[in-house]
Amino acid sequence: MKKSTLINSELSYLVATLGHTDEITICDAGLPIPEEVQRIDLALTHGVPSFLETVRVMLSESQIEGVIMAEEFAKVSPTHHQALIAELAAEKEATGKEISVTYLSHEAFKDRTTQSRAVVRTGECTPYANVIFQAGVVF
Repeated sequence: MKKSTLINSELSYLVATLGHTDEITICDAGLPIPEEVQRIDLALTHGVPSFLETVRVMLSESQIEGVIMAEEFAKVSPTHHQALIAELAAEKEATGKEISVTYLSHEAFKDRTTQSRAVVRTGECTPYANVIFQAGVVF
């Protein structure tokens, strides 16, 4: 049995096959997911699993060099936005690697999800709790 944190087989395979700059979207329960992009649906019920729980697990298993968020996230859901920023700061501290942060309009963010290798749907019901992770390298 796998020893590390991530035991979901689809997510584990996705992380293992990421290349530099590949993108993964982690989203709330309501974000539309493009038909042409792989959907990994983790949502069980409202809030389960949460956006931040999913982010923490993905950060524990993958190196990222950038994130993309909707501008509306910081304005409409500042508590969740700040919690994500804190997770990114902790990741930077732990790895010593910079993580760039880019903001787009929500409409542009939705369009950008078509470039993702997969969209991971959580049970989160906080408006705009969505992020695109851009894969980095561990060396």
